[in-house]
Amino acid sequence: MKSAFIFPGQGSQSVGMLDTAVDSWPIVAKTFSEASDVLGYDLWHLCQHGPAEDLNQTTVTQPALLTASIALWRQWFVAGGQAPDYVAGHSLGEYSALVAAESLNFSDAIKLVQLRGELMQSAVPAGEGKMAAILGLEDEDVIAACAEAANGDVVAAVNFNAPGQVVIAGSAAAVDRAIEACKSRGARKAMPLPVSVPSHCALMKGASEELATALDNVDFNDAVIPVVQNVTASVAQDSDTLKANLVKQLYSPVLWTDTVRKLVASDVRIAVECGPGKVLAGLAKRIDRDLSVYGIDEPDALNKAAEALGQKA
Repeated sequence: MKSAFIFPGQGSQSVGMLDTAVDSWPIVAKTFSEASDVLGYDLWHLCQHGPAEDLNQTTVTQPALLTASIALWRQWFVAGGQAPDYVAGHSLGEYSALVAAESLNFSDAIKLVQLRGELMQSAVPAGEGKMAAILGLEDEDVIAACAEAANGDVVAAVNFNAPGQVVIAGSAAAVDRAIEACKSRGARKAMPLPVSVPSHCALMKGASEELATALDNVDFNDAVIPVVQNVTASVAQDSDTLKANLVKQLYSPVLWTDTVRKLVASDVRIAVECGPGKVLAGLAKRIDRDLSVYGIDEPDALNKAAEALGQKA
């Protein structure tokens, strides 16, 4: 039996995250202090006190979630935990996975995800892009609805999160048309998401070119732990492949369902959600019930995860 650490992306943040962990785990405050030094503002204070609308700005959310995840990753080893057999991260979470796999160093990753957020935010003028969650349709039906609704605009299925749970993104008008097309196909729910950035679609192509330049200017190493990447849902370790897929990830779908299935096919039976919240655990239940997922965002949860893995805590 093998294990994996999985790192969440945007949507797992909340004001007050890790508030029960910081008193018990000094490494949490230390990690946030490191990130604050890089960013030039007090990231921990913002995460604890908000306001939520500031924390939910993509240029803040991305470094905040990366920092929270790496704080928990470090605490796992402080508590006597061992490295997993695989790592993977959902969208933004792939950067956390690459820090964990020693492909990127933490400070470079903080700078990259802050830039990534800025590039994504500026790629499409406010109000012109949109995302929506589609529940209760097969993937093929969502893809067909997007093709039907495009009419020369960009709209595509971009997050294959779990069976019957797909997110679409593109130009606002096309997403609205696709929502109606999904409803006509019998979607249980088809609802806009409260985001302004249409992630993982062709509208991000220009941003990806600038990100590629930034990635070329940081040290990028082969991963010491195999990484299952979003774009291919396959295992990679060499730095060139990892970096190329990070660039593609910005304008390509997140194949999370296939990523989890790849982990299970690789004999992973226990995964640790290394970040705040339980979003990935919820998706895993819908994807494959053979995979047990444990959180480690507070002391009792970490102890349970260590016990499940037969490791010290």
